[in-house]
Amino acid sequence: MDNDSGYPQELFEFTPRPRIKVVNLTNGECCWVVDDVLVHPERIREWAAEHHAKFRTVEFNYYPGVFLHPPENVGIRLTEFFNVHIRRRFDARRVRSMYCQLSLVTLPPHALRPIQWFCHRDASLLAPEESRQASILYLFKESALGGTSFYEPARSPVETALLFRDATAMTPETFSQKYAIHWGYMGASNGYFNRVGGVAAKWNRMIFYDGHLMHSGDIPEPHRLSNDPLRGRLTLNGFFVSRRHVR
Repeated sequence: MDNDSGYPQELFEFTPRPRIKVVNLTNGECCWVVDDVLVHPERIREWAAEHHAKFRTVEFNYYPGVFLHPPENVGIRLTEFFNVHIRRRFDARRVRSMYCQLSLVTLPPHALRPIQWFCHRDASLLAPEESRQASILYLFKESALGGTSFYEPARSPVETALLFRDATAMTPETFSQKYAIHWGYMGASNGYFNRVGGVAAKWNRMIFYDGHLMHSGDIPEPHRLSNDPLRGRLTLNGFFVSRRHVR
C-alpha cells in the first residue's frame, strides 16, 4: 500500500534483526551504532535526489547546509525502531515527541560562521522530567565525507557560554583573533573543547547518542562536499524528546 507521499512503505524499512554495538567515549558516555540498519537504504537517498530542489536552509539552525523533511512514514518507522531497540539504553521511559530531517552539508570552510567552527549540543531547554536523544543515519558511500566526533568542554561553564555568545555576535575576524579558533570544520581538540571519541561514517550506518553530548560532523575533505544527494554528505537526523524514568 502506498503512503500519502506516493511512495511505498518500503521506502524506509529497518532490518528486523539489527546488529547494535556500543562505542565508549573517554568521558564515560557512549554512542550506539547500528550497521546495515535499513533493508533498502538506496531508496531514501533516491527519494532525496528526486526532491533535491526542495532542500532549504533555515535561519534558526546553525547546520552548515540544507534540509528536507522526509515523508511522514519515515518518522513513524524511526520512532518504532527507537522504541523497540534503542530507547531502553537511555534515560527514556516514553517518547513524547520526535522529528527528523534529511540534511546535506554544503558550505565550504570560508563560508562558515564562527558558531559553525566548533561542536554543539542538540539538547535545547527541556522540562526536568524530560531527556533528549539524537540519531544520524549516514546515506553516503564516500567515507571521506566524514563521520561524527564527540567533545566535552575544556573550560568552565561561564567561559564556554561566553564563547558561544561571542560566536553568534562577533565577526569572523574578531572572533578568531579573540579565541584563536580559525575558519574551518572542527576535527580535533582545541583550547576550548576536548575530543572524547567518534564514529567513522559508513554507508547505511546509524548512530544514537544523548542529545546533551557535544558533537560535530567530521569534514576532513570539504572539497568533496556537494549539494547533490547522490554525491554529497547526505544524512537523516532524528531527534527524540523522552520522559525520564521515575527516580
